[in-house]
Amino acid sequence: MENRPEFSNIKTFEEFSKYYWYRDELKRICKEIGIDSSGMKADLNHNIEEYFKGNIVPENKKSNSVKEKNTSPDIELTLDTSLVECGFKFSQRFRDFFSAQTGIKNFKFNVDMVATAKKVKEEKNDSFTLGDLLDVYYGRKEYAKYDNSSLQWNKFVKDFCADEATNSYVNKLKVASILWNEVRNSTREKVYKGELLEEFAEKIEIYRL
Repeated sequence: MENRPEFSNIKTFEEFSKYYWYRDELKRICKEIGIDSSGMKADLNHNIEEYFKGNIVPENKKSNSVKEKNTSPDIELTLDTSLVECGFKFSQRFRDFFSAQTGIKNFKFNVDMVATAKKVKEEKNDSFTLGDLLDVYYGRKEYAKYDNSSLQWNKFVKDFCADEATNSYVNKLKVASILWNEVRNSTREKVYKGELLEEFAEKIEIYRL
């Protein structure tokens, strides 16, 4: 098993991609090497990939240089209404709007809509409309994709707890965390496998019943 090295010792993006990195770690790395540290994990990974290619993505100063526009919670909602100008939120008012547009009684925002709205707000993109967000819902437009890698830890814990062999341990979350760190800091697949209990038995023995 290959342990994850310090970023300063990594020479290529291919090598960098072998390891799991939390969003906070990616932001810290971007700040340390002087590139844009805003956005979601996918954005940060892209910026780091460009860094390895020799392309420096500068810090996004837009949020500091662009004046906040007045937003109104009472503005009329149409497909041409800007998300920024109407102060878009994941509230009942906007669920009702999309319910009327889609014909779905109990409308629910999907994960790509959530990721998109977040990015639109971060970039203060006042040209992005509710109609554009509806296109994201239907898959006709892509602006920001939900980062599924953030769910890897949750799935790891779920699979760990489902394994009957783990019933012989107290503080199961702590044991799962120890095993996750071993997996995370290596090039192996980021999933739980029963063989980890034996492989790292010495590190988790103190938690055995």
